[in-house]
Amino acid sequence: MQPSTVTNTTNLTASPSQFYSWQNYRCAYEVHQPTNTTPEGIPLLLIHPIGVGLSRQFWQRFCREWYNTGQRNLIYNPDLLGCGESDMPHVAYTPSDWAEQLQYFLQTVVQKPVIVIVQGALLPIALALPAAGIALVEKQSNLIAKLVLSGPPTWALMTNKSPEWRQKLAWNLFDSPFGSAFYRYARTRKFLHSFSTRQLFASENAVDAEWLNTLVAGAENPASRYAVFSFLAGFWRQDYTSSIASIQQPTLVVMGETASSISQKGKEETPDERLAHYLTCLPEGRGIKVNGRNVLPYESTAEFIAAIAPFINEIF
Repeated sequence: MQPSTVTNTTNLTASPSQFYSWQNYRCAYEVHQPTNTTPEGIPLLLIHPIGVGLSRQFWQRFCREWYNTGQRNLIYNPDLLGCGESDMPHVAYTPSDWAEQLQYFLQTVVQKPVIVIVQGALLPIALALPAAGIALVEKQSNLIAKLVLSGPPTWALMTNKSPEWRQKLAWNLFDSPFGSAFYRYARTRKFLHSFSTRQLFASENAVDAEWLNTLVAGAENPASRYAVFSFLAGFWRQDYTSSIASIQQPTLVVMGETASSISQKGKEETPDERLAHYLTCLPEGRGIKVNGRNVLPYESTAEFIAAIAPFINEIF
């Protein structure tokens, strides 16, 4: 199915919203490119975080600043199913579901190698990108050239499987009138400001109107709660040690100087310790710390770009 377009856009570097069909669902994406010049280099594929009101809009500030610094890569910025302008079916999503969506997107829309930049706890999606049931980063290296891990989860969260009964129990609790009531409260400006200050940003001043307005608008559709509840239920909580150790592509881990964890598991882990865990496991890993906490592409955009640009542009 050929992507169709709509006319509105909020960013001069971005195409209008475009759509493709995957498993009878309509999935949205946009393509950013530098203005008044020809794109160069390997395209970027951005994987946005999951949370109340979050979607591909998370990356808008990053995309603007990327081109302001003179970078010229094409940027593919998709909405995961259940988020943004993509369909929002009432299902319990797993990382494999979203990975299959992105794999189809890579094969049918992008059709060329990309550098994946994945935010936070969506790392399992990058690890699960499947090709005929086989992890893409392991077997289909022609489609992923490099990876950038922005603020990945604590090592304990990435290496300890959560019991399935606990995941299902949590999902059933969220998928109830209680969950609906909780989501109505969670999408209020007051809650979003408080949560962002307590858990995401290093400085309360960085929790600005642009951030809050984007989240409030993104959470307006109550069906957006299913993706959030799937994440909160912990369907992504598995042991990924072998998957991380099998990544053969060059991988850059970018950690915030004050990186923290929402979960109690790994709460005592310092940013240096977390970075060391990943670099010990990754065959082709390197790491860097920048100012900020847990949403580096948004809260520390200029520093984040300065940290990853040499890695993105490096010939290998």
